[in-house]
Amino acid sequence: MTGHAPERGRTGRTWRLALLAIVLTVAAGATPLGPPPGTAGPASADALATAPALTGQTSRRPGVLAVDARTALRRPSVAADDLPGRAGVRLVRVAVSGGGGLVDLRFQVLDPAKAQALHDAATPPILVDETSGVIVKDLYMGHSHTGPYKAAVTYYLVFINPGNWIRRGTKVTVLLGATQVPHVPVS
Repeated sequence: MTGHAPERGRTGRTWRLALLAIVLTVAAGATPLGPPPGTAGPASADALATAPALTGQTSRRPGVLAVDARTALRRPSVAADDLPGRAGVRLVRVAVSGGGGLVDLRFQVLDPAKAQALHDAATPPILVDETSGVIVKDLYMGHSHTGPYKAAVTYYLVFINPGNWIRRGTKVTVLLGATQVPHVPVS
């Protein structure tokens, strides 16, 4: 009988990487709140704001816990052009990076006094994929910026994007400070 035995190092590494991917997906907390596969209609941020509370329940996808969508999305909606007047910042871009595993949100501070609301723990930064309704809320290295913002400086937030939920070419609703900006394109 002839044959080849599998390479132990390669097989073991594959299993370890698969296990690591599962653990990171569960720990990252992307929360799909959209309709189950095969049902009609994409979820929108407005629909999620009136959704029933899901705290403590598991989502339709294994290993992902749902959050209370009403609390997470209870922020007034503003157009991107009106964001500087409301929050003191201008959205620069939302882009997928890190091979699809991260989403980079960049914003420029125009009014440092208004921008201080971005540090409020009651209104954490959140991204909502407008097609699937997935909520991405965990930052890669936490909210690392402390202290006062400076005018004309561009800051960034890097979100963990487990399972590549948010993709290039889609649109997201950005919840930043006490506001939400719908229909922001992802590059």
